[in-house]
Amino acid sequence: MHKGKILFIATVESHILYFHVPFLKYFQEKGYEVHVATKLGRRRDELEKESILCHEVSFSRSPYSLATIKALRQLLQIMRDSNFSLVHVHTPMGAFLGRLAAKLTNTKPVLYTAHGFHFYKGAPIKNWLIYYSMERVAAHWTDGIVTMNEEDYQFARKFKLRQDNAVFIVPGVGLPVEKYEISDANIGNKKLRQQMGYGDEDTLLLTVAEFISGKNHIQTIKAMQEVVKHKKNVHLLIAGEGKLEGKLKKMVIRFGLQENINFLGYRKDIPALLCLIDIFISTSRREGLPRSIMEAMAAGKPIVATDVRGNRDLVQDDVNGYLVPLNDTGKTVEALLKLVNDKELATKMGGKGREIIKNYSIEKVLHEMEHVYRKFLS
Repeated sequence: MHKGKILFIATVESHILYFHVPFLKYFQEKGYEVHVATKLGRRRDELEKESILCHEVSFSRSPYSLATIKALRQLLQIMRDSNFSLVHVHTPMGAFLGRLAAKLTNTKPVLYTAHGFHFYKGAPIKNWLIYYSMERVAAHWTDGIVTMNEEDYQFARKFKLRQDNAVFIVPGVGLPVEKYEISDANIGNKKLRQQMGYGDEDTLLLTVAEFISGKNHIQTIKAMQEVVKHKKNVHLLIAGEGKLEGKLKKMVIRFGLQENINFLGYRKDIPALLCLIDIFISTSRREGLPRSIMEAMAAGKPIVATDVRGNRDLVQDDVNGYLVPLNDTGKTVEALLKLVNDKELATKMGGKGREIIKNYSIEKVLHEMEHVYRKFLS
């Protein structure tokens, strides 16, 4: 006999798998039946083998898509079929439609985790017109909001929720820090360096991000064009996939960087890749609290990142890496060359990052989220 039912909602299954499995297991261990509603794909079996009940929802990331109507109908049916003790929503469209469906079916409480509002300081005006308006309306159907960075926390506090004093800030989604620490157990991953054709004299950079405009790979590639003029043995590894992959590969060819930039595709072995690289770089336009940077810090790697929301919550400039202005190729090149030319500095910054990231461990986040969940399940 289950204690109750919990529903997690996100636009795509990768979001659930990448961020929320420890929380799904937390509820299972507490005796709840756990459901997820998402756009399922090739990794559905990874959820089902954990005894998680999966519901197919035809989500689209665009608020203009006709699929939105179908997705809402599917969510309404899911909520009518089950009496959920808690609905926890994620991602902009999944969160908006999930809260609307909960409102229409009188399902509550509803908790929303904002992984990075699409409106932010410096965001395009259309983001404010669409996403800020959506969030203000949906807040009235929300019992609590969890944020991950200071800027989002301050915005969320201005919304009118169903409950007072129900906006929280937690250090991300939690990271199994020990998984990324270089030790005798995983030092063998360095063999990958040789297998991939790189020697000890090469400096390896890594970026891990979906090929979409928001991840702004162009700034990194433009910086590499200048870096290799000073140091020919610097190589960039790019892990990810997405709709802009073809465009970015053509850009690399146009810049003559085929020997220095390696597209790795979708990878499941990020801890192994972090073991063999020297510097991590992220030039995103915006972030919530980027897990890729957290992973690199746990692996003891110095960071070069754009000075935007989310990144600046993790990277302390000139401490565990460098923050560079968005779209500033020159400053990006300058930061990278400092680390490329000074291995001792890179090692020192990497060590600082490993110390900082301990505050973002999965154990700490689960402990903080347990207090939030108890507030709404009591």
